[in-house]
Amino acid sequence: MNNNNLKYLSSVMQNEVESRAINGSAIRVIHNNKIIYENELGFADKEKGVPVGKDTIYRLYSMSKPITAVATMILYERGVLNLLAPVSDYLEGFQKQKVLTEVGLVNVQRPITIQDLLNMTSGVVYPDGDFEVGRRMEALFTEVDNQYREGNPVNTVDFCNRMGRIPLEFQPGERWRYGASADILGAIIEVASGRKLSKFLQDEIFVPLGMVDTGFYVPEEKADRFAAIYEYVAEHNQLEVFIRSFLGIHSYSTPPAFESGGAGLVSTIEDYSRFAMMLANSGILNDVRILGHKTVEYLAIPQLNVAQAAYFSWDAMTGYSYGNLMRSMVDPVRAASNGSVGEFGWDGWTGNYFFVDPKENLIMIYMIQKCDGGNPSLLRKLRSIVYGAL
Repeated sequence: MNNNNLKYLSSVMQNEVESRAINGSAIRVIHNNKIIYENELGFADKEKGVPVGKDTIYRLYSMSKPITAVATMILYERGVLNLLAPVSDYLEGFQKQKVLTEVGLVNVQRPITIQDLLNMTSGVVYPDGDFEVGRRMEALFTEVDNQYREGNPVNTVDFCNRMGRIPLEFQPGERWRYGASADILGAIIEVASGRKLSKFLQDEIFVPLGMVDTGFYVPEEKADRFAAIYEYVAEHNQLEVFIRSFLGIHSYSTPPAFESGGAGLVSTIEDYSRFAMMLANSGILNDVRILGHKTVEYLAIPQLNVAQAAYFSWDAMTGYSYGNLMRSMVDPVRAASNGSVGEFGWDGWTGNYFFVDPKENLIMIYMIQKCDGGNPSLLRKLRSIVYGAL
């Protein structure tokens, strides 16, 4: 690689901080298992004057999802899970489901499968006040939040069973909709493995890969490394600390009852690099095998049919398809990208982002902590610089 080209990453990142779009960020580029560029800029906690460091701990939010997908495939490889099995085989709340249509509630034409969850084609939604099923899910999350505040927190399996009783937005497999499918996979992993999701991830992924700072909470002795999360407040024209709960996730100071496989993990750029390198190396890192190479190939295969893909229309996903809780590049021309077909990865609500390119054995990881922090224009710039160095 022309590592000299990567210097342009610094100016792009610096502009984000100087323009006050963000308070701080970190980026890492890995090629052929070697870190060829890394940089940390700004503050992890501006109010406390704590700079971003290599060991800063971030909320992953939806960058938890690829880890949950890998955990699902570990059980798949062992013959414990059948991807075409109904979710109701594991969670009783998903029996006899209904779909909310213009004419009212109707029966599902077929049960939701594990594969539907992995591909976000289940009809299960996130809380959203813009449509009726989303409002019903919003009411459930509010109810669970209130139970938490009353000292009666709901665990992962119970929460997901209650999600199963919310009507679906559409018939399973009919289209794509981003929602709580990964959380439900977390509950299935618990039931199928007989272990809490946190214990399964620790035993099967985090400890084998040496991911020492990844989990569902931040122990007290690590709290000084935990980045603050910010939101832009238009009234004050500035970034301010975000302190509310989101997607059923509250304080990170103690182990939660609800372990969100879709949004609940925290990690460092170092830990997530290990996870990404395992994927780039066909399931192996430092002679430790997490998945077989054919399974990793399957993880990156675009899964959406034409009808489903019509709903996968976010600006940042132009040129991509989706499957196994991740995007997968299918059309670099539509994406206006110098990247590779088959490059895959995901991002998170606070702006975190990563990609893995198996063809080039190339990885980029970008970490920030800002509500709704995804910035497609910025990410296209970062990607173009990284690929331009090849």
